Amino acid sequence: MVDITHKSNTLRTATAQAIVKVSSQDTIAAIENNTVPKGDVFSMSKAAGLLGVKKTPELLPDCHPLPIEYTGIEYVINGLEIQVLVTVKTIYKTGVEVEAMHGASIVALNMYDMLKPIDKGIEIYHIKLLEKKGGKSSYQDKFRRDLKAAVIVCSDSISEGKKEDKAGKAIIAKLETCDVAIQDYIIIPDEVTIIQEKAKHYQAQGIDLIIYTGGTGLSQRDVTPEALKPLLDRTIPGVEEAIRKYGQDRMPYAMLSRSVAGTIKNTLVLALPGSTNGARESMDAIFPSLLHVFRILKGARHD
Repeated sequence: MVDITHKSNTLRTATAQAIVKVSSQDTIAAIENNTVPKGDVFSMSKAAGLLGVKKTPELLPDCHPLPIEYTGIEYVINGLEIQVLVTVKTIYKTGVEVEAMHGASIVALNMYDMLKPIDKGIEIYHIKLLEKKGGKSSYQDKFRRDLKAAVIVCSDSISEGKKEDKAGKAIIAKLETCDVAIQDYIIIPDEVTIIQEKAKHYQAQGIDLIIYTGGTGLSQRDVTPEALKPLLDRTIPGVEEAIRKYGQDRMPYAMLSRSVAGTIKNTLVLALPGSTNGARESMDAIFPSLLHVFRILKGARHD
């Protein structure tokens, strides 16, 4: 199966249809009057559809098991056609389109099985997805394409040449996938005055996004939050919470990181963990959605 561990849970919904066409109005009347020999067609087919939705990952090898939190099944009669509508909801990392289509298919097949003794001309067709919400496509924003970022690695050992930077490069890689231009990439020691100086410098240059990596832990030299917080006009606690929640779901020590998110005038400032995985996961947790902030800070231009 496709790896979805990097994704975050969102409310996902999908509605699918199947069309069951019978050959006579007598069949429709038998369904409506509940005189079909095999029983109540709509009720029994609905029960079959519920089972079909739940058992989807047991039959389709690449389909992830997921919590089904709602399934609704409706019927619309239009002449000799019966439209089967199946809506499925979950709060999870991947969508429920296949579950909805599988459910609609099973409803239609059960109707066929129950009706075939009285109607030999039944057809099933137009099994398709009608609507889906909650995935990446639902949260696409026309993000600005003129944004510039500076990435600052805070590390004594890396600045002294004792270690290679990987966290900063992971941040840059994510920014590039979001079409954010990298204006500068530097490595500095864990010094309050230097950290503050760089924030002021890049903000004055009109840089949209300043991202620090490193210095957010609890050692004596981890001073990035202390350096940045006095400079911020406003903090954005929800971003900090999202970073920690995402990390904590993946490893037990993420709660110890002191990530920072806030603004200096119209510049967004982030302080992320210094480990490669910590930086990468923090970026995955909030990008590209975080870029929506620039529609507020700088207007909705999206050349």
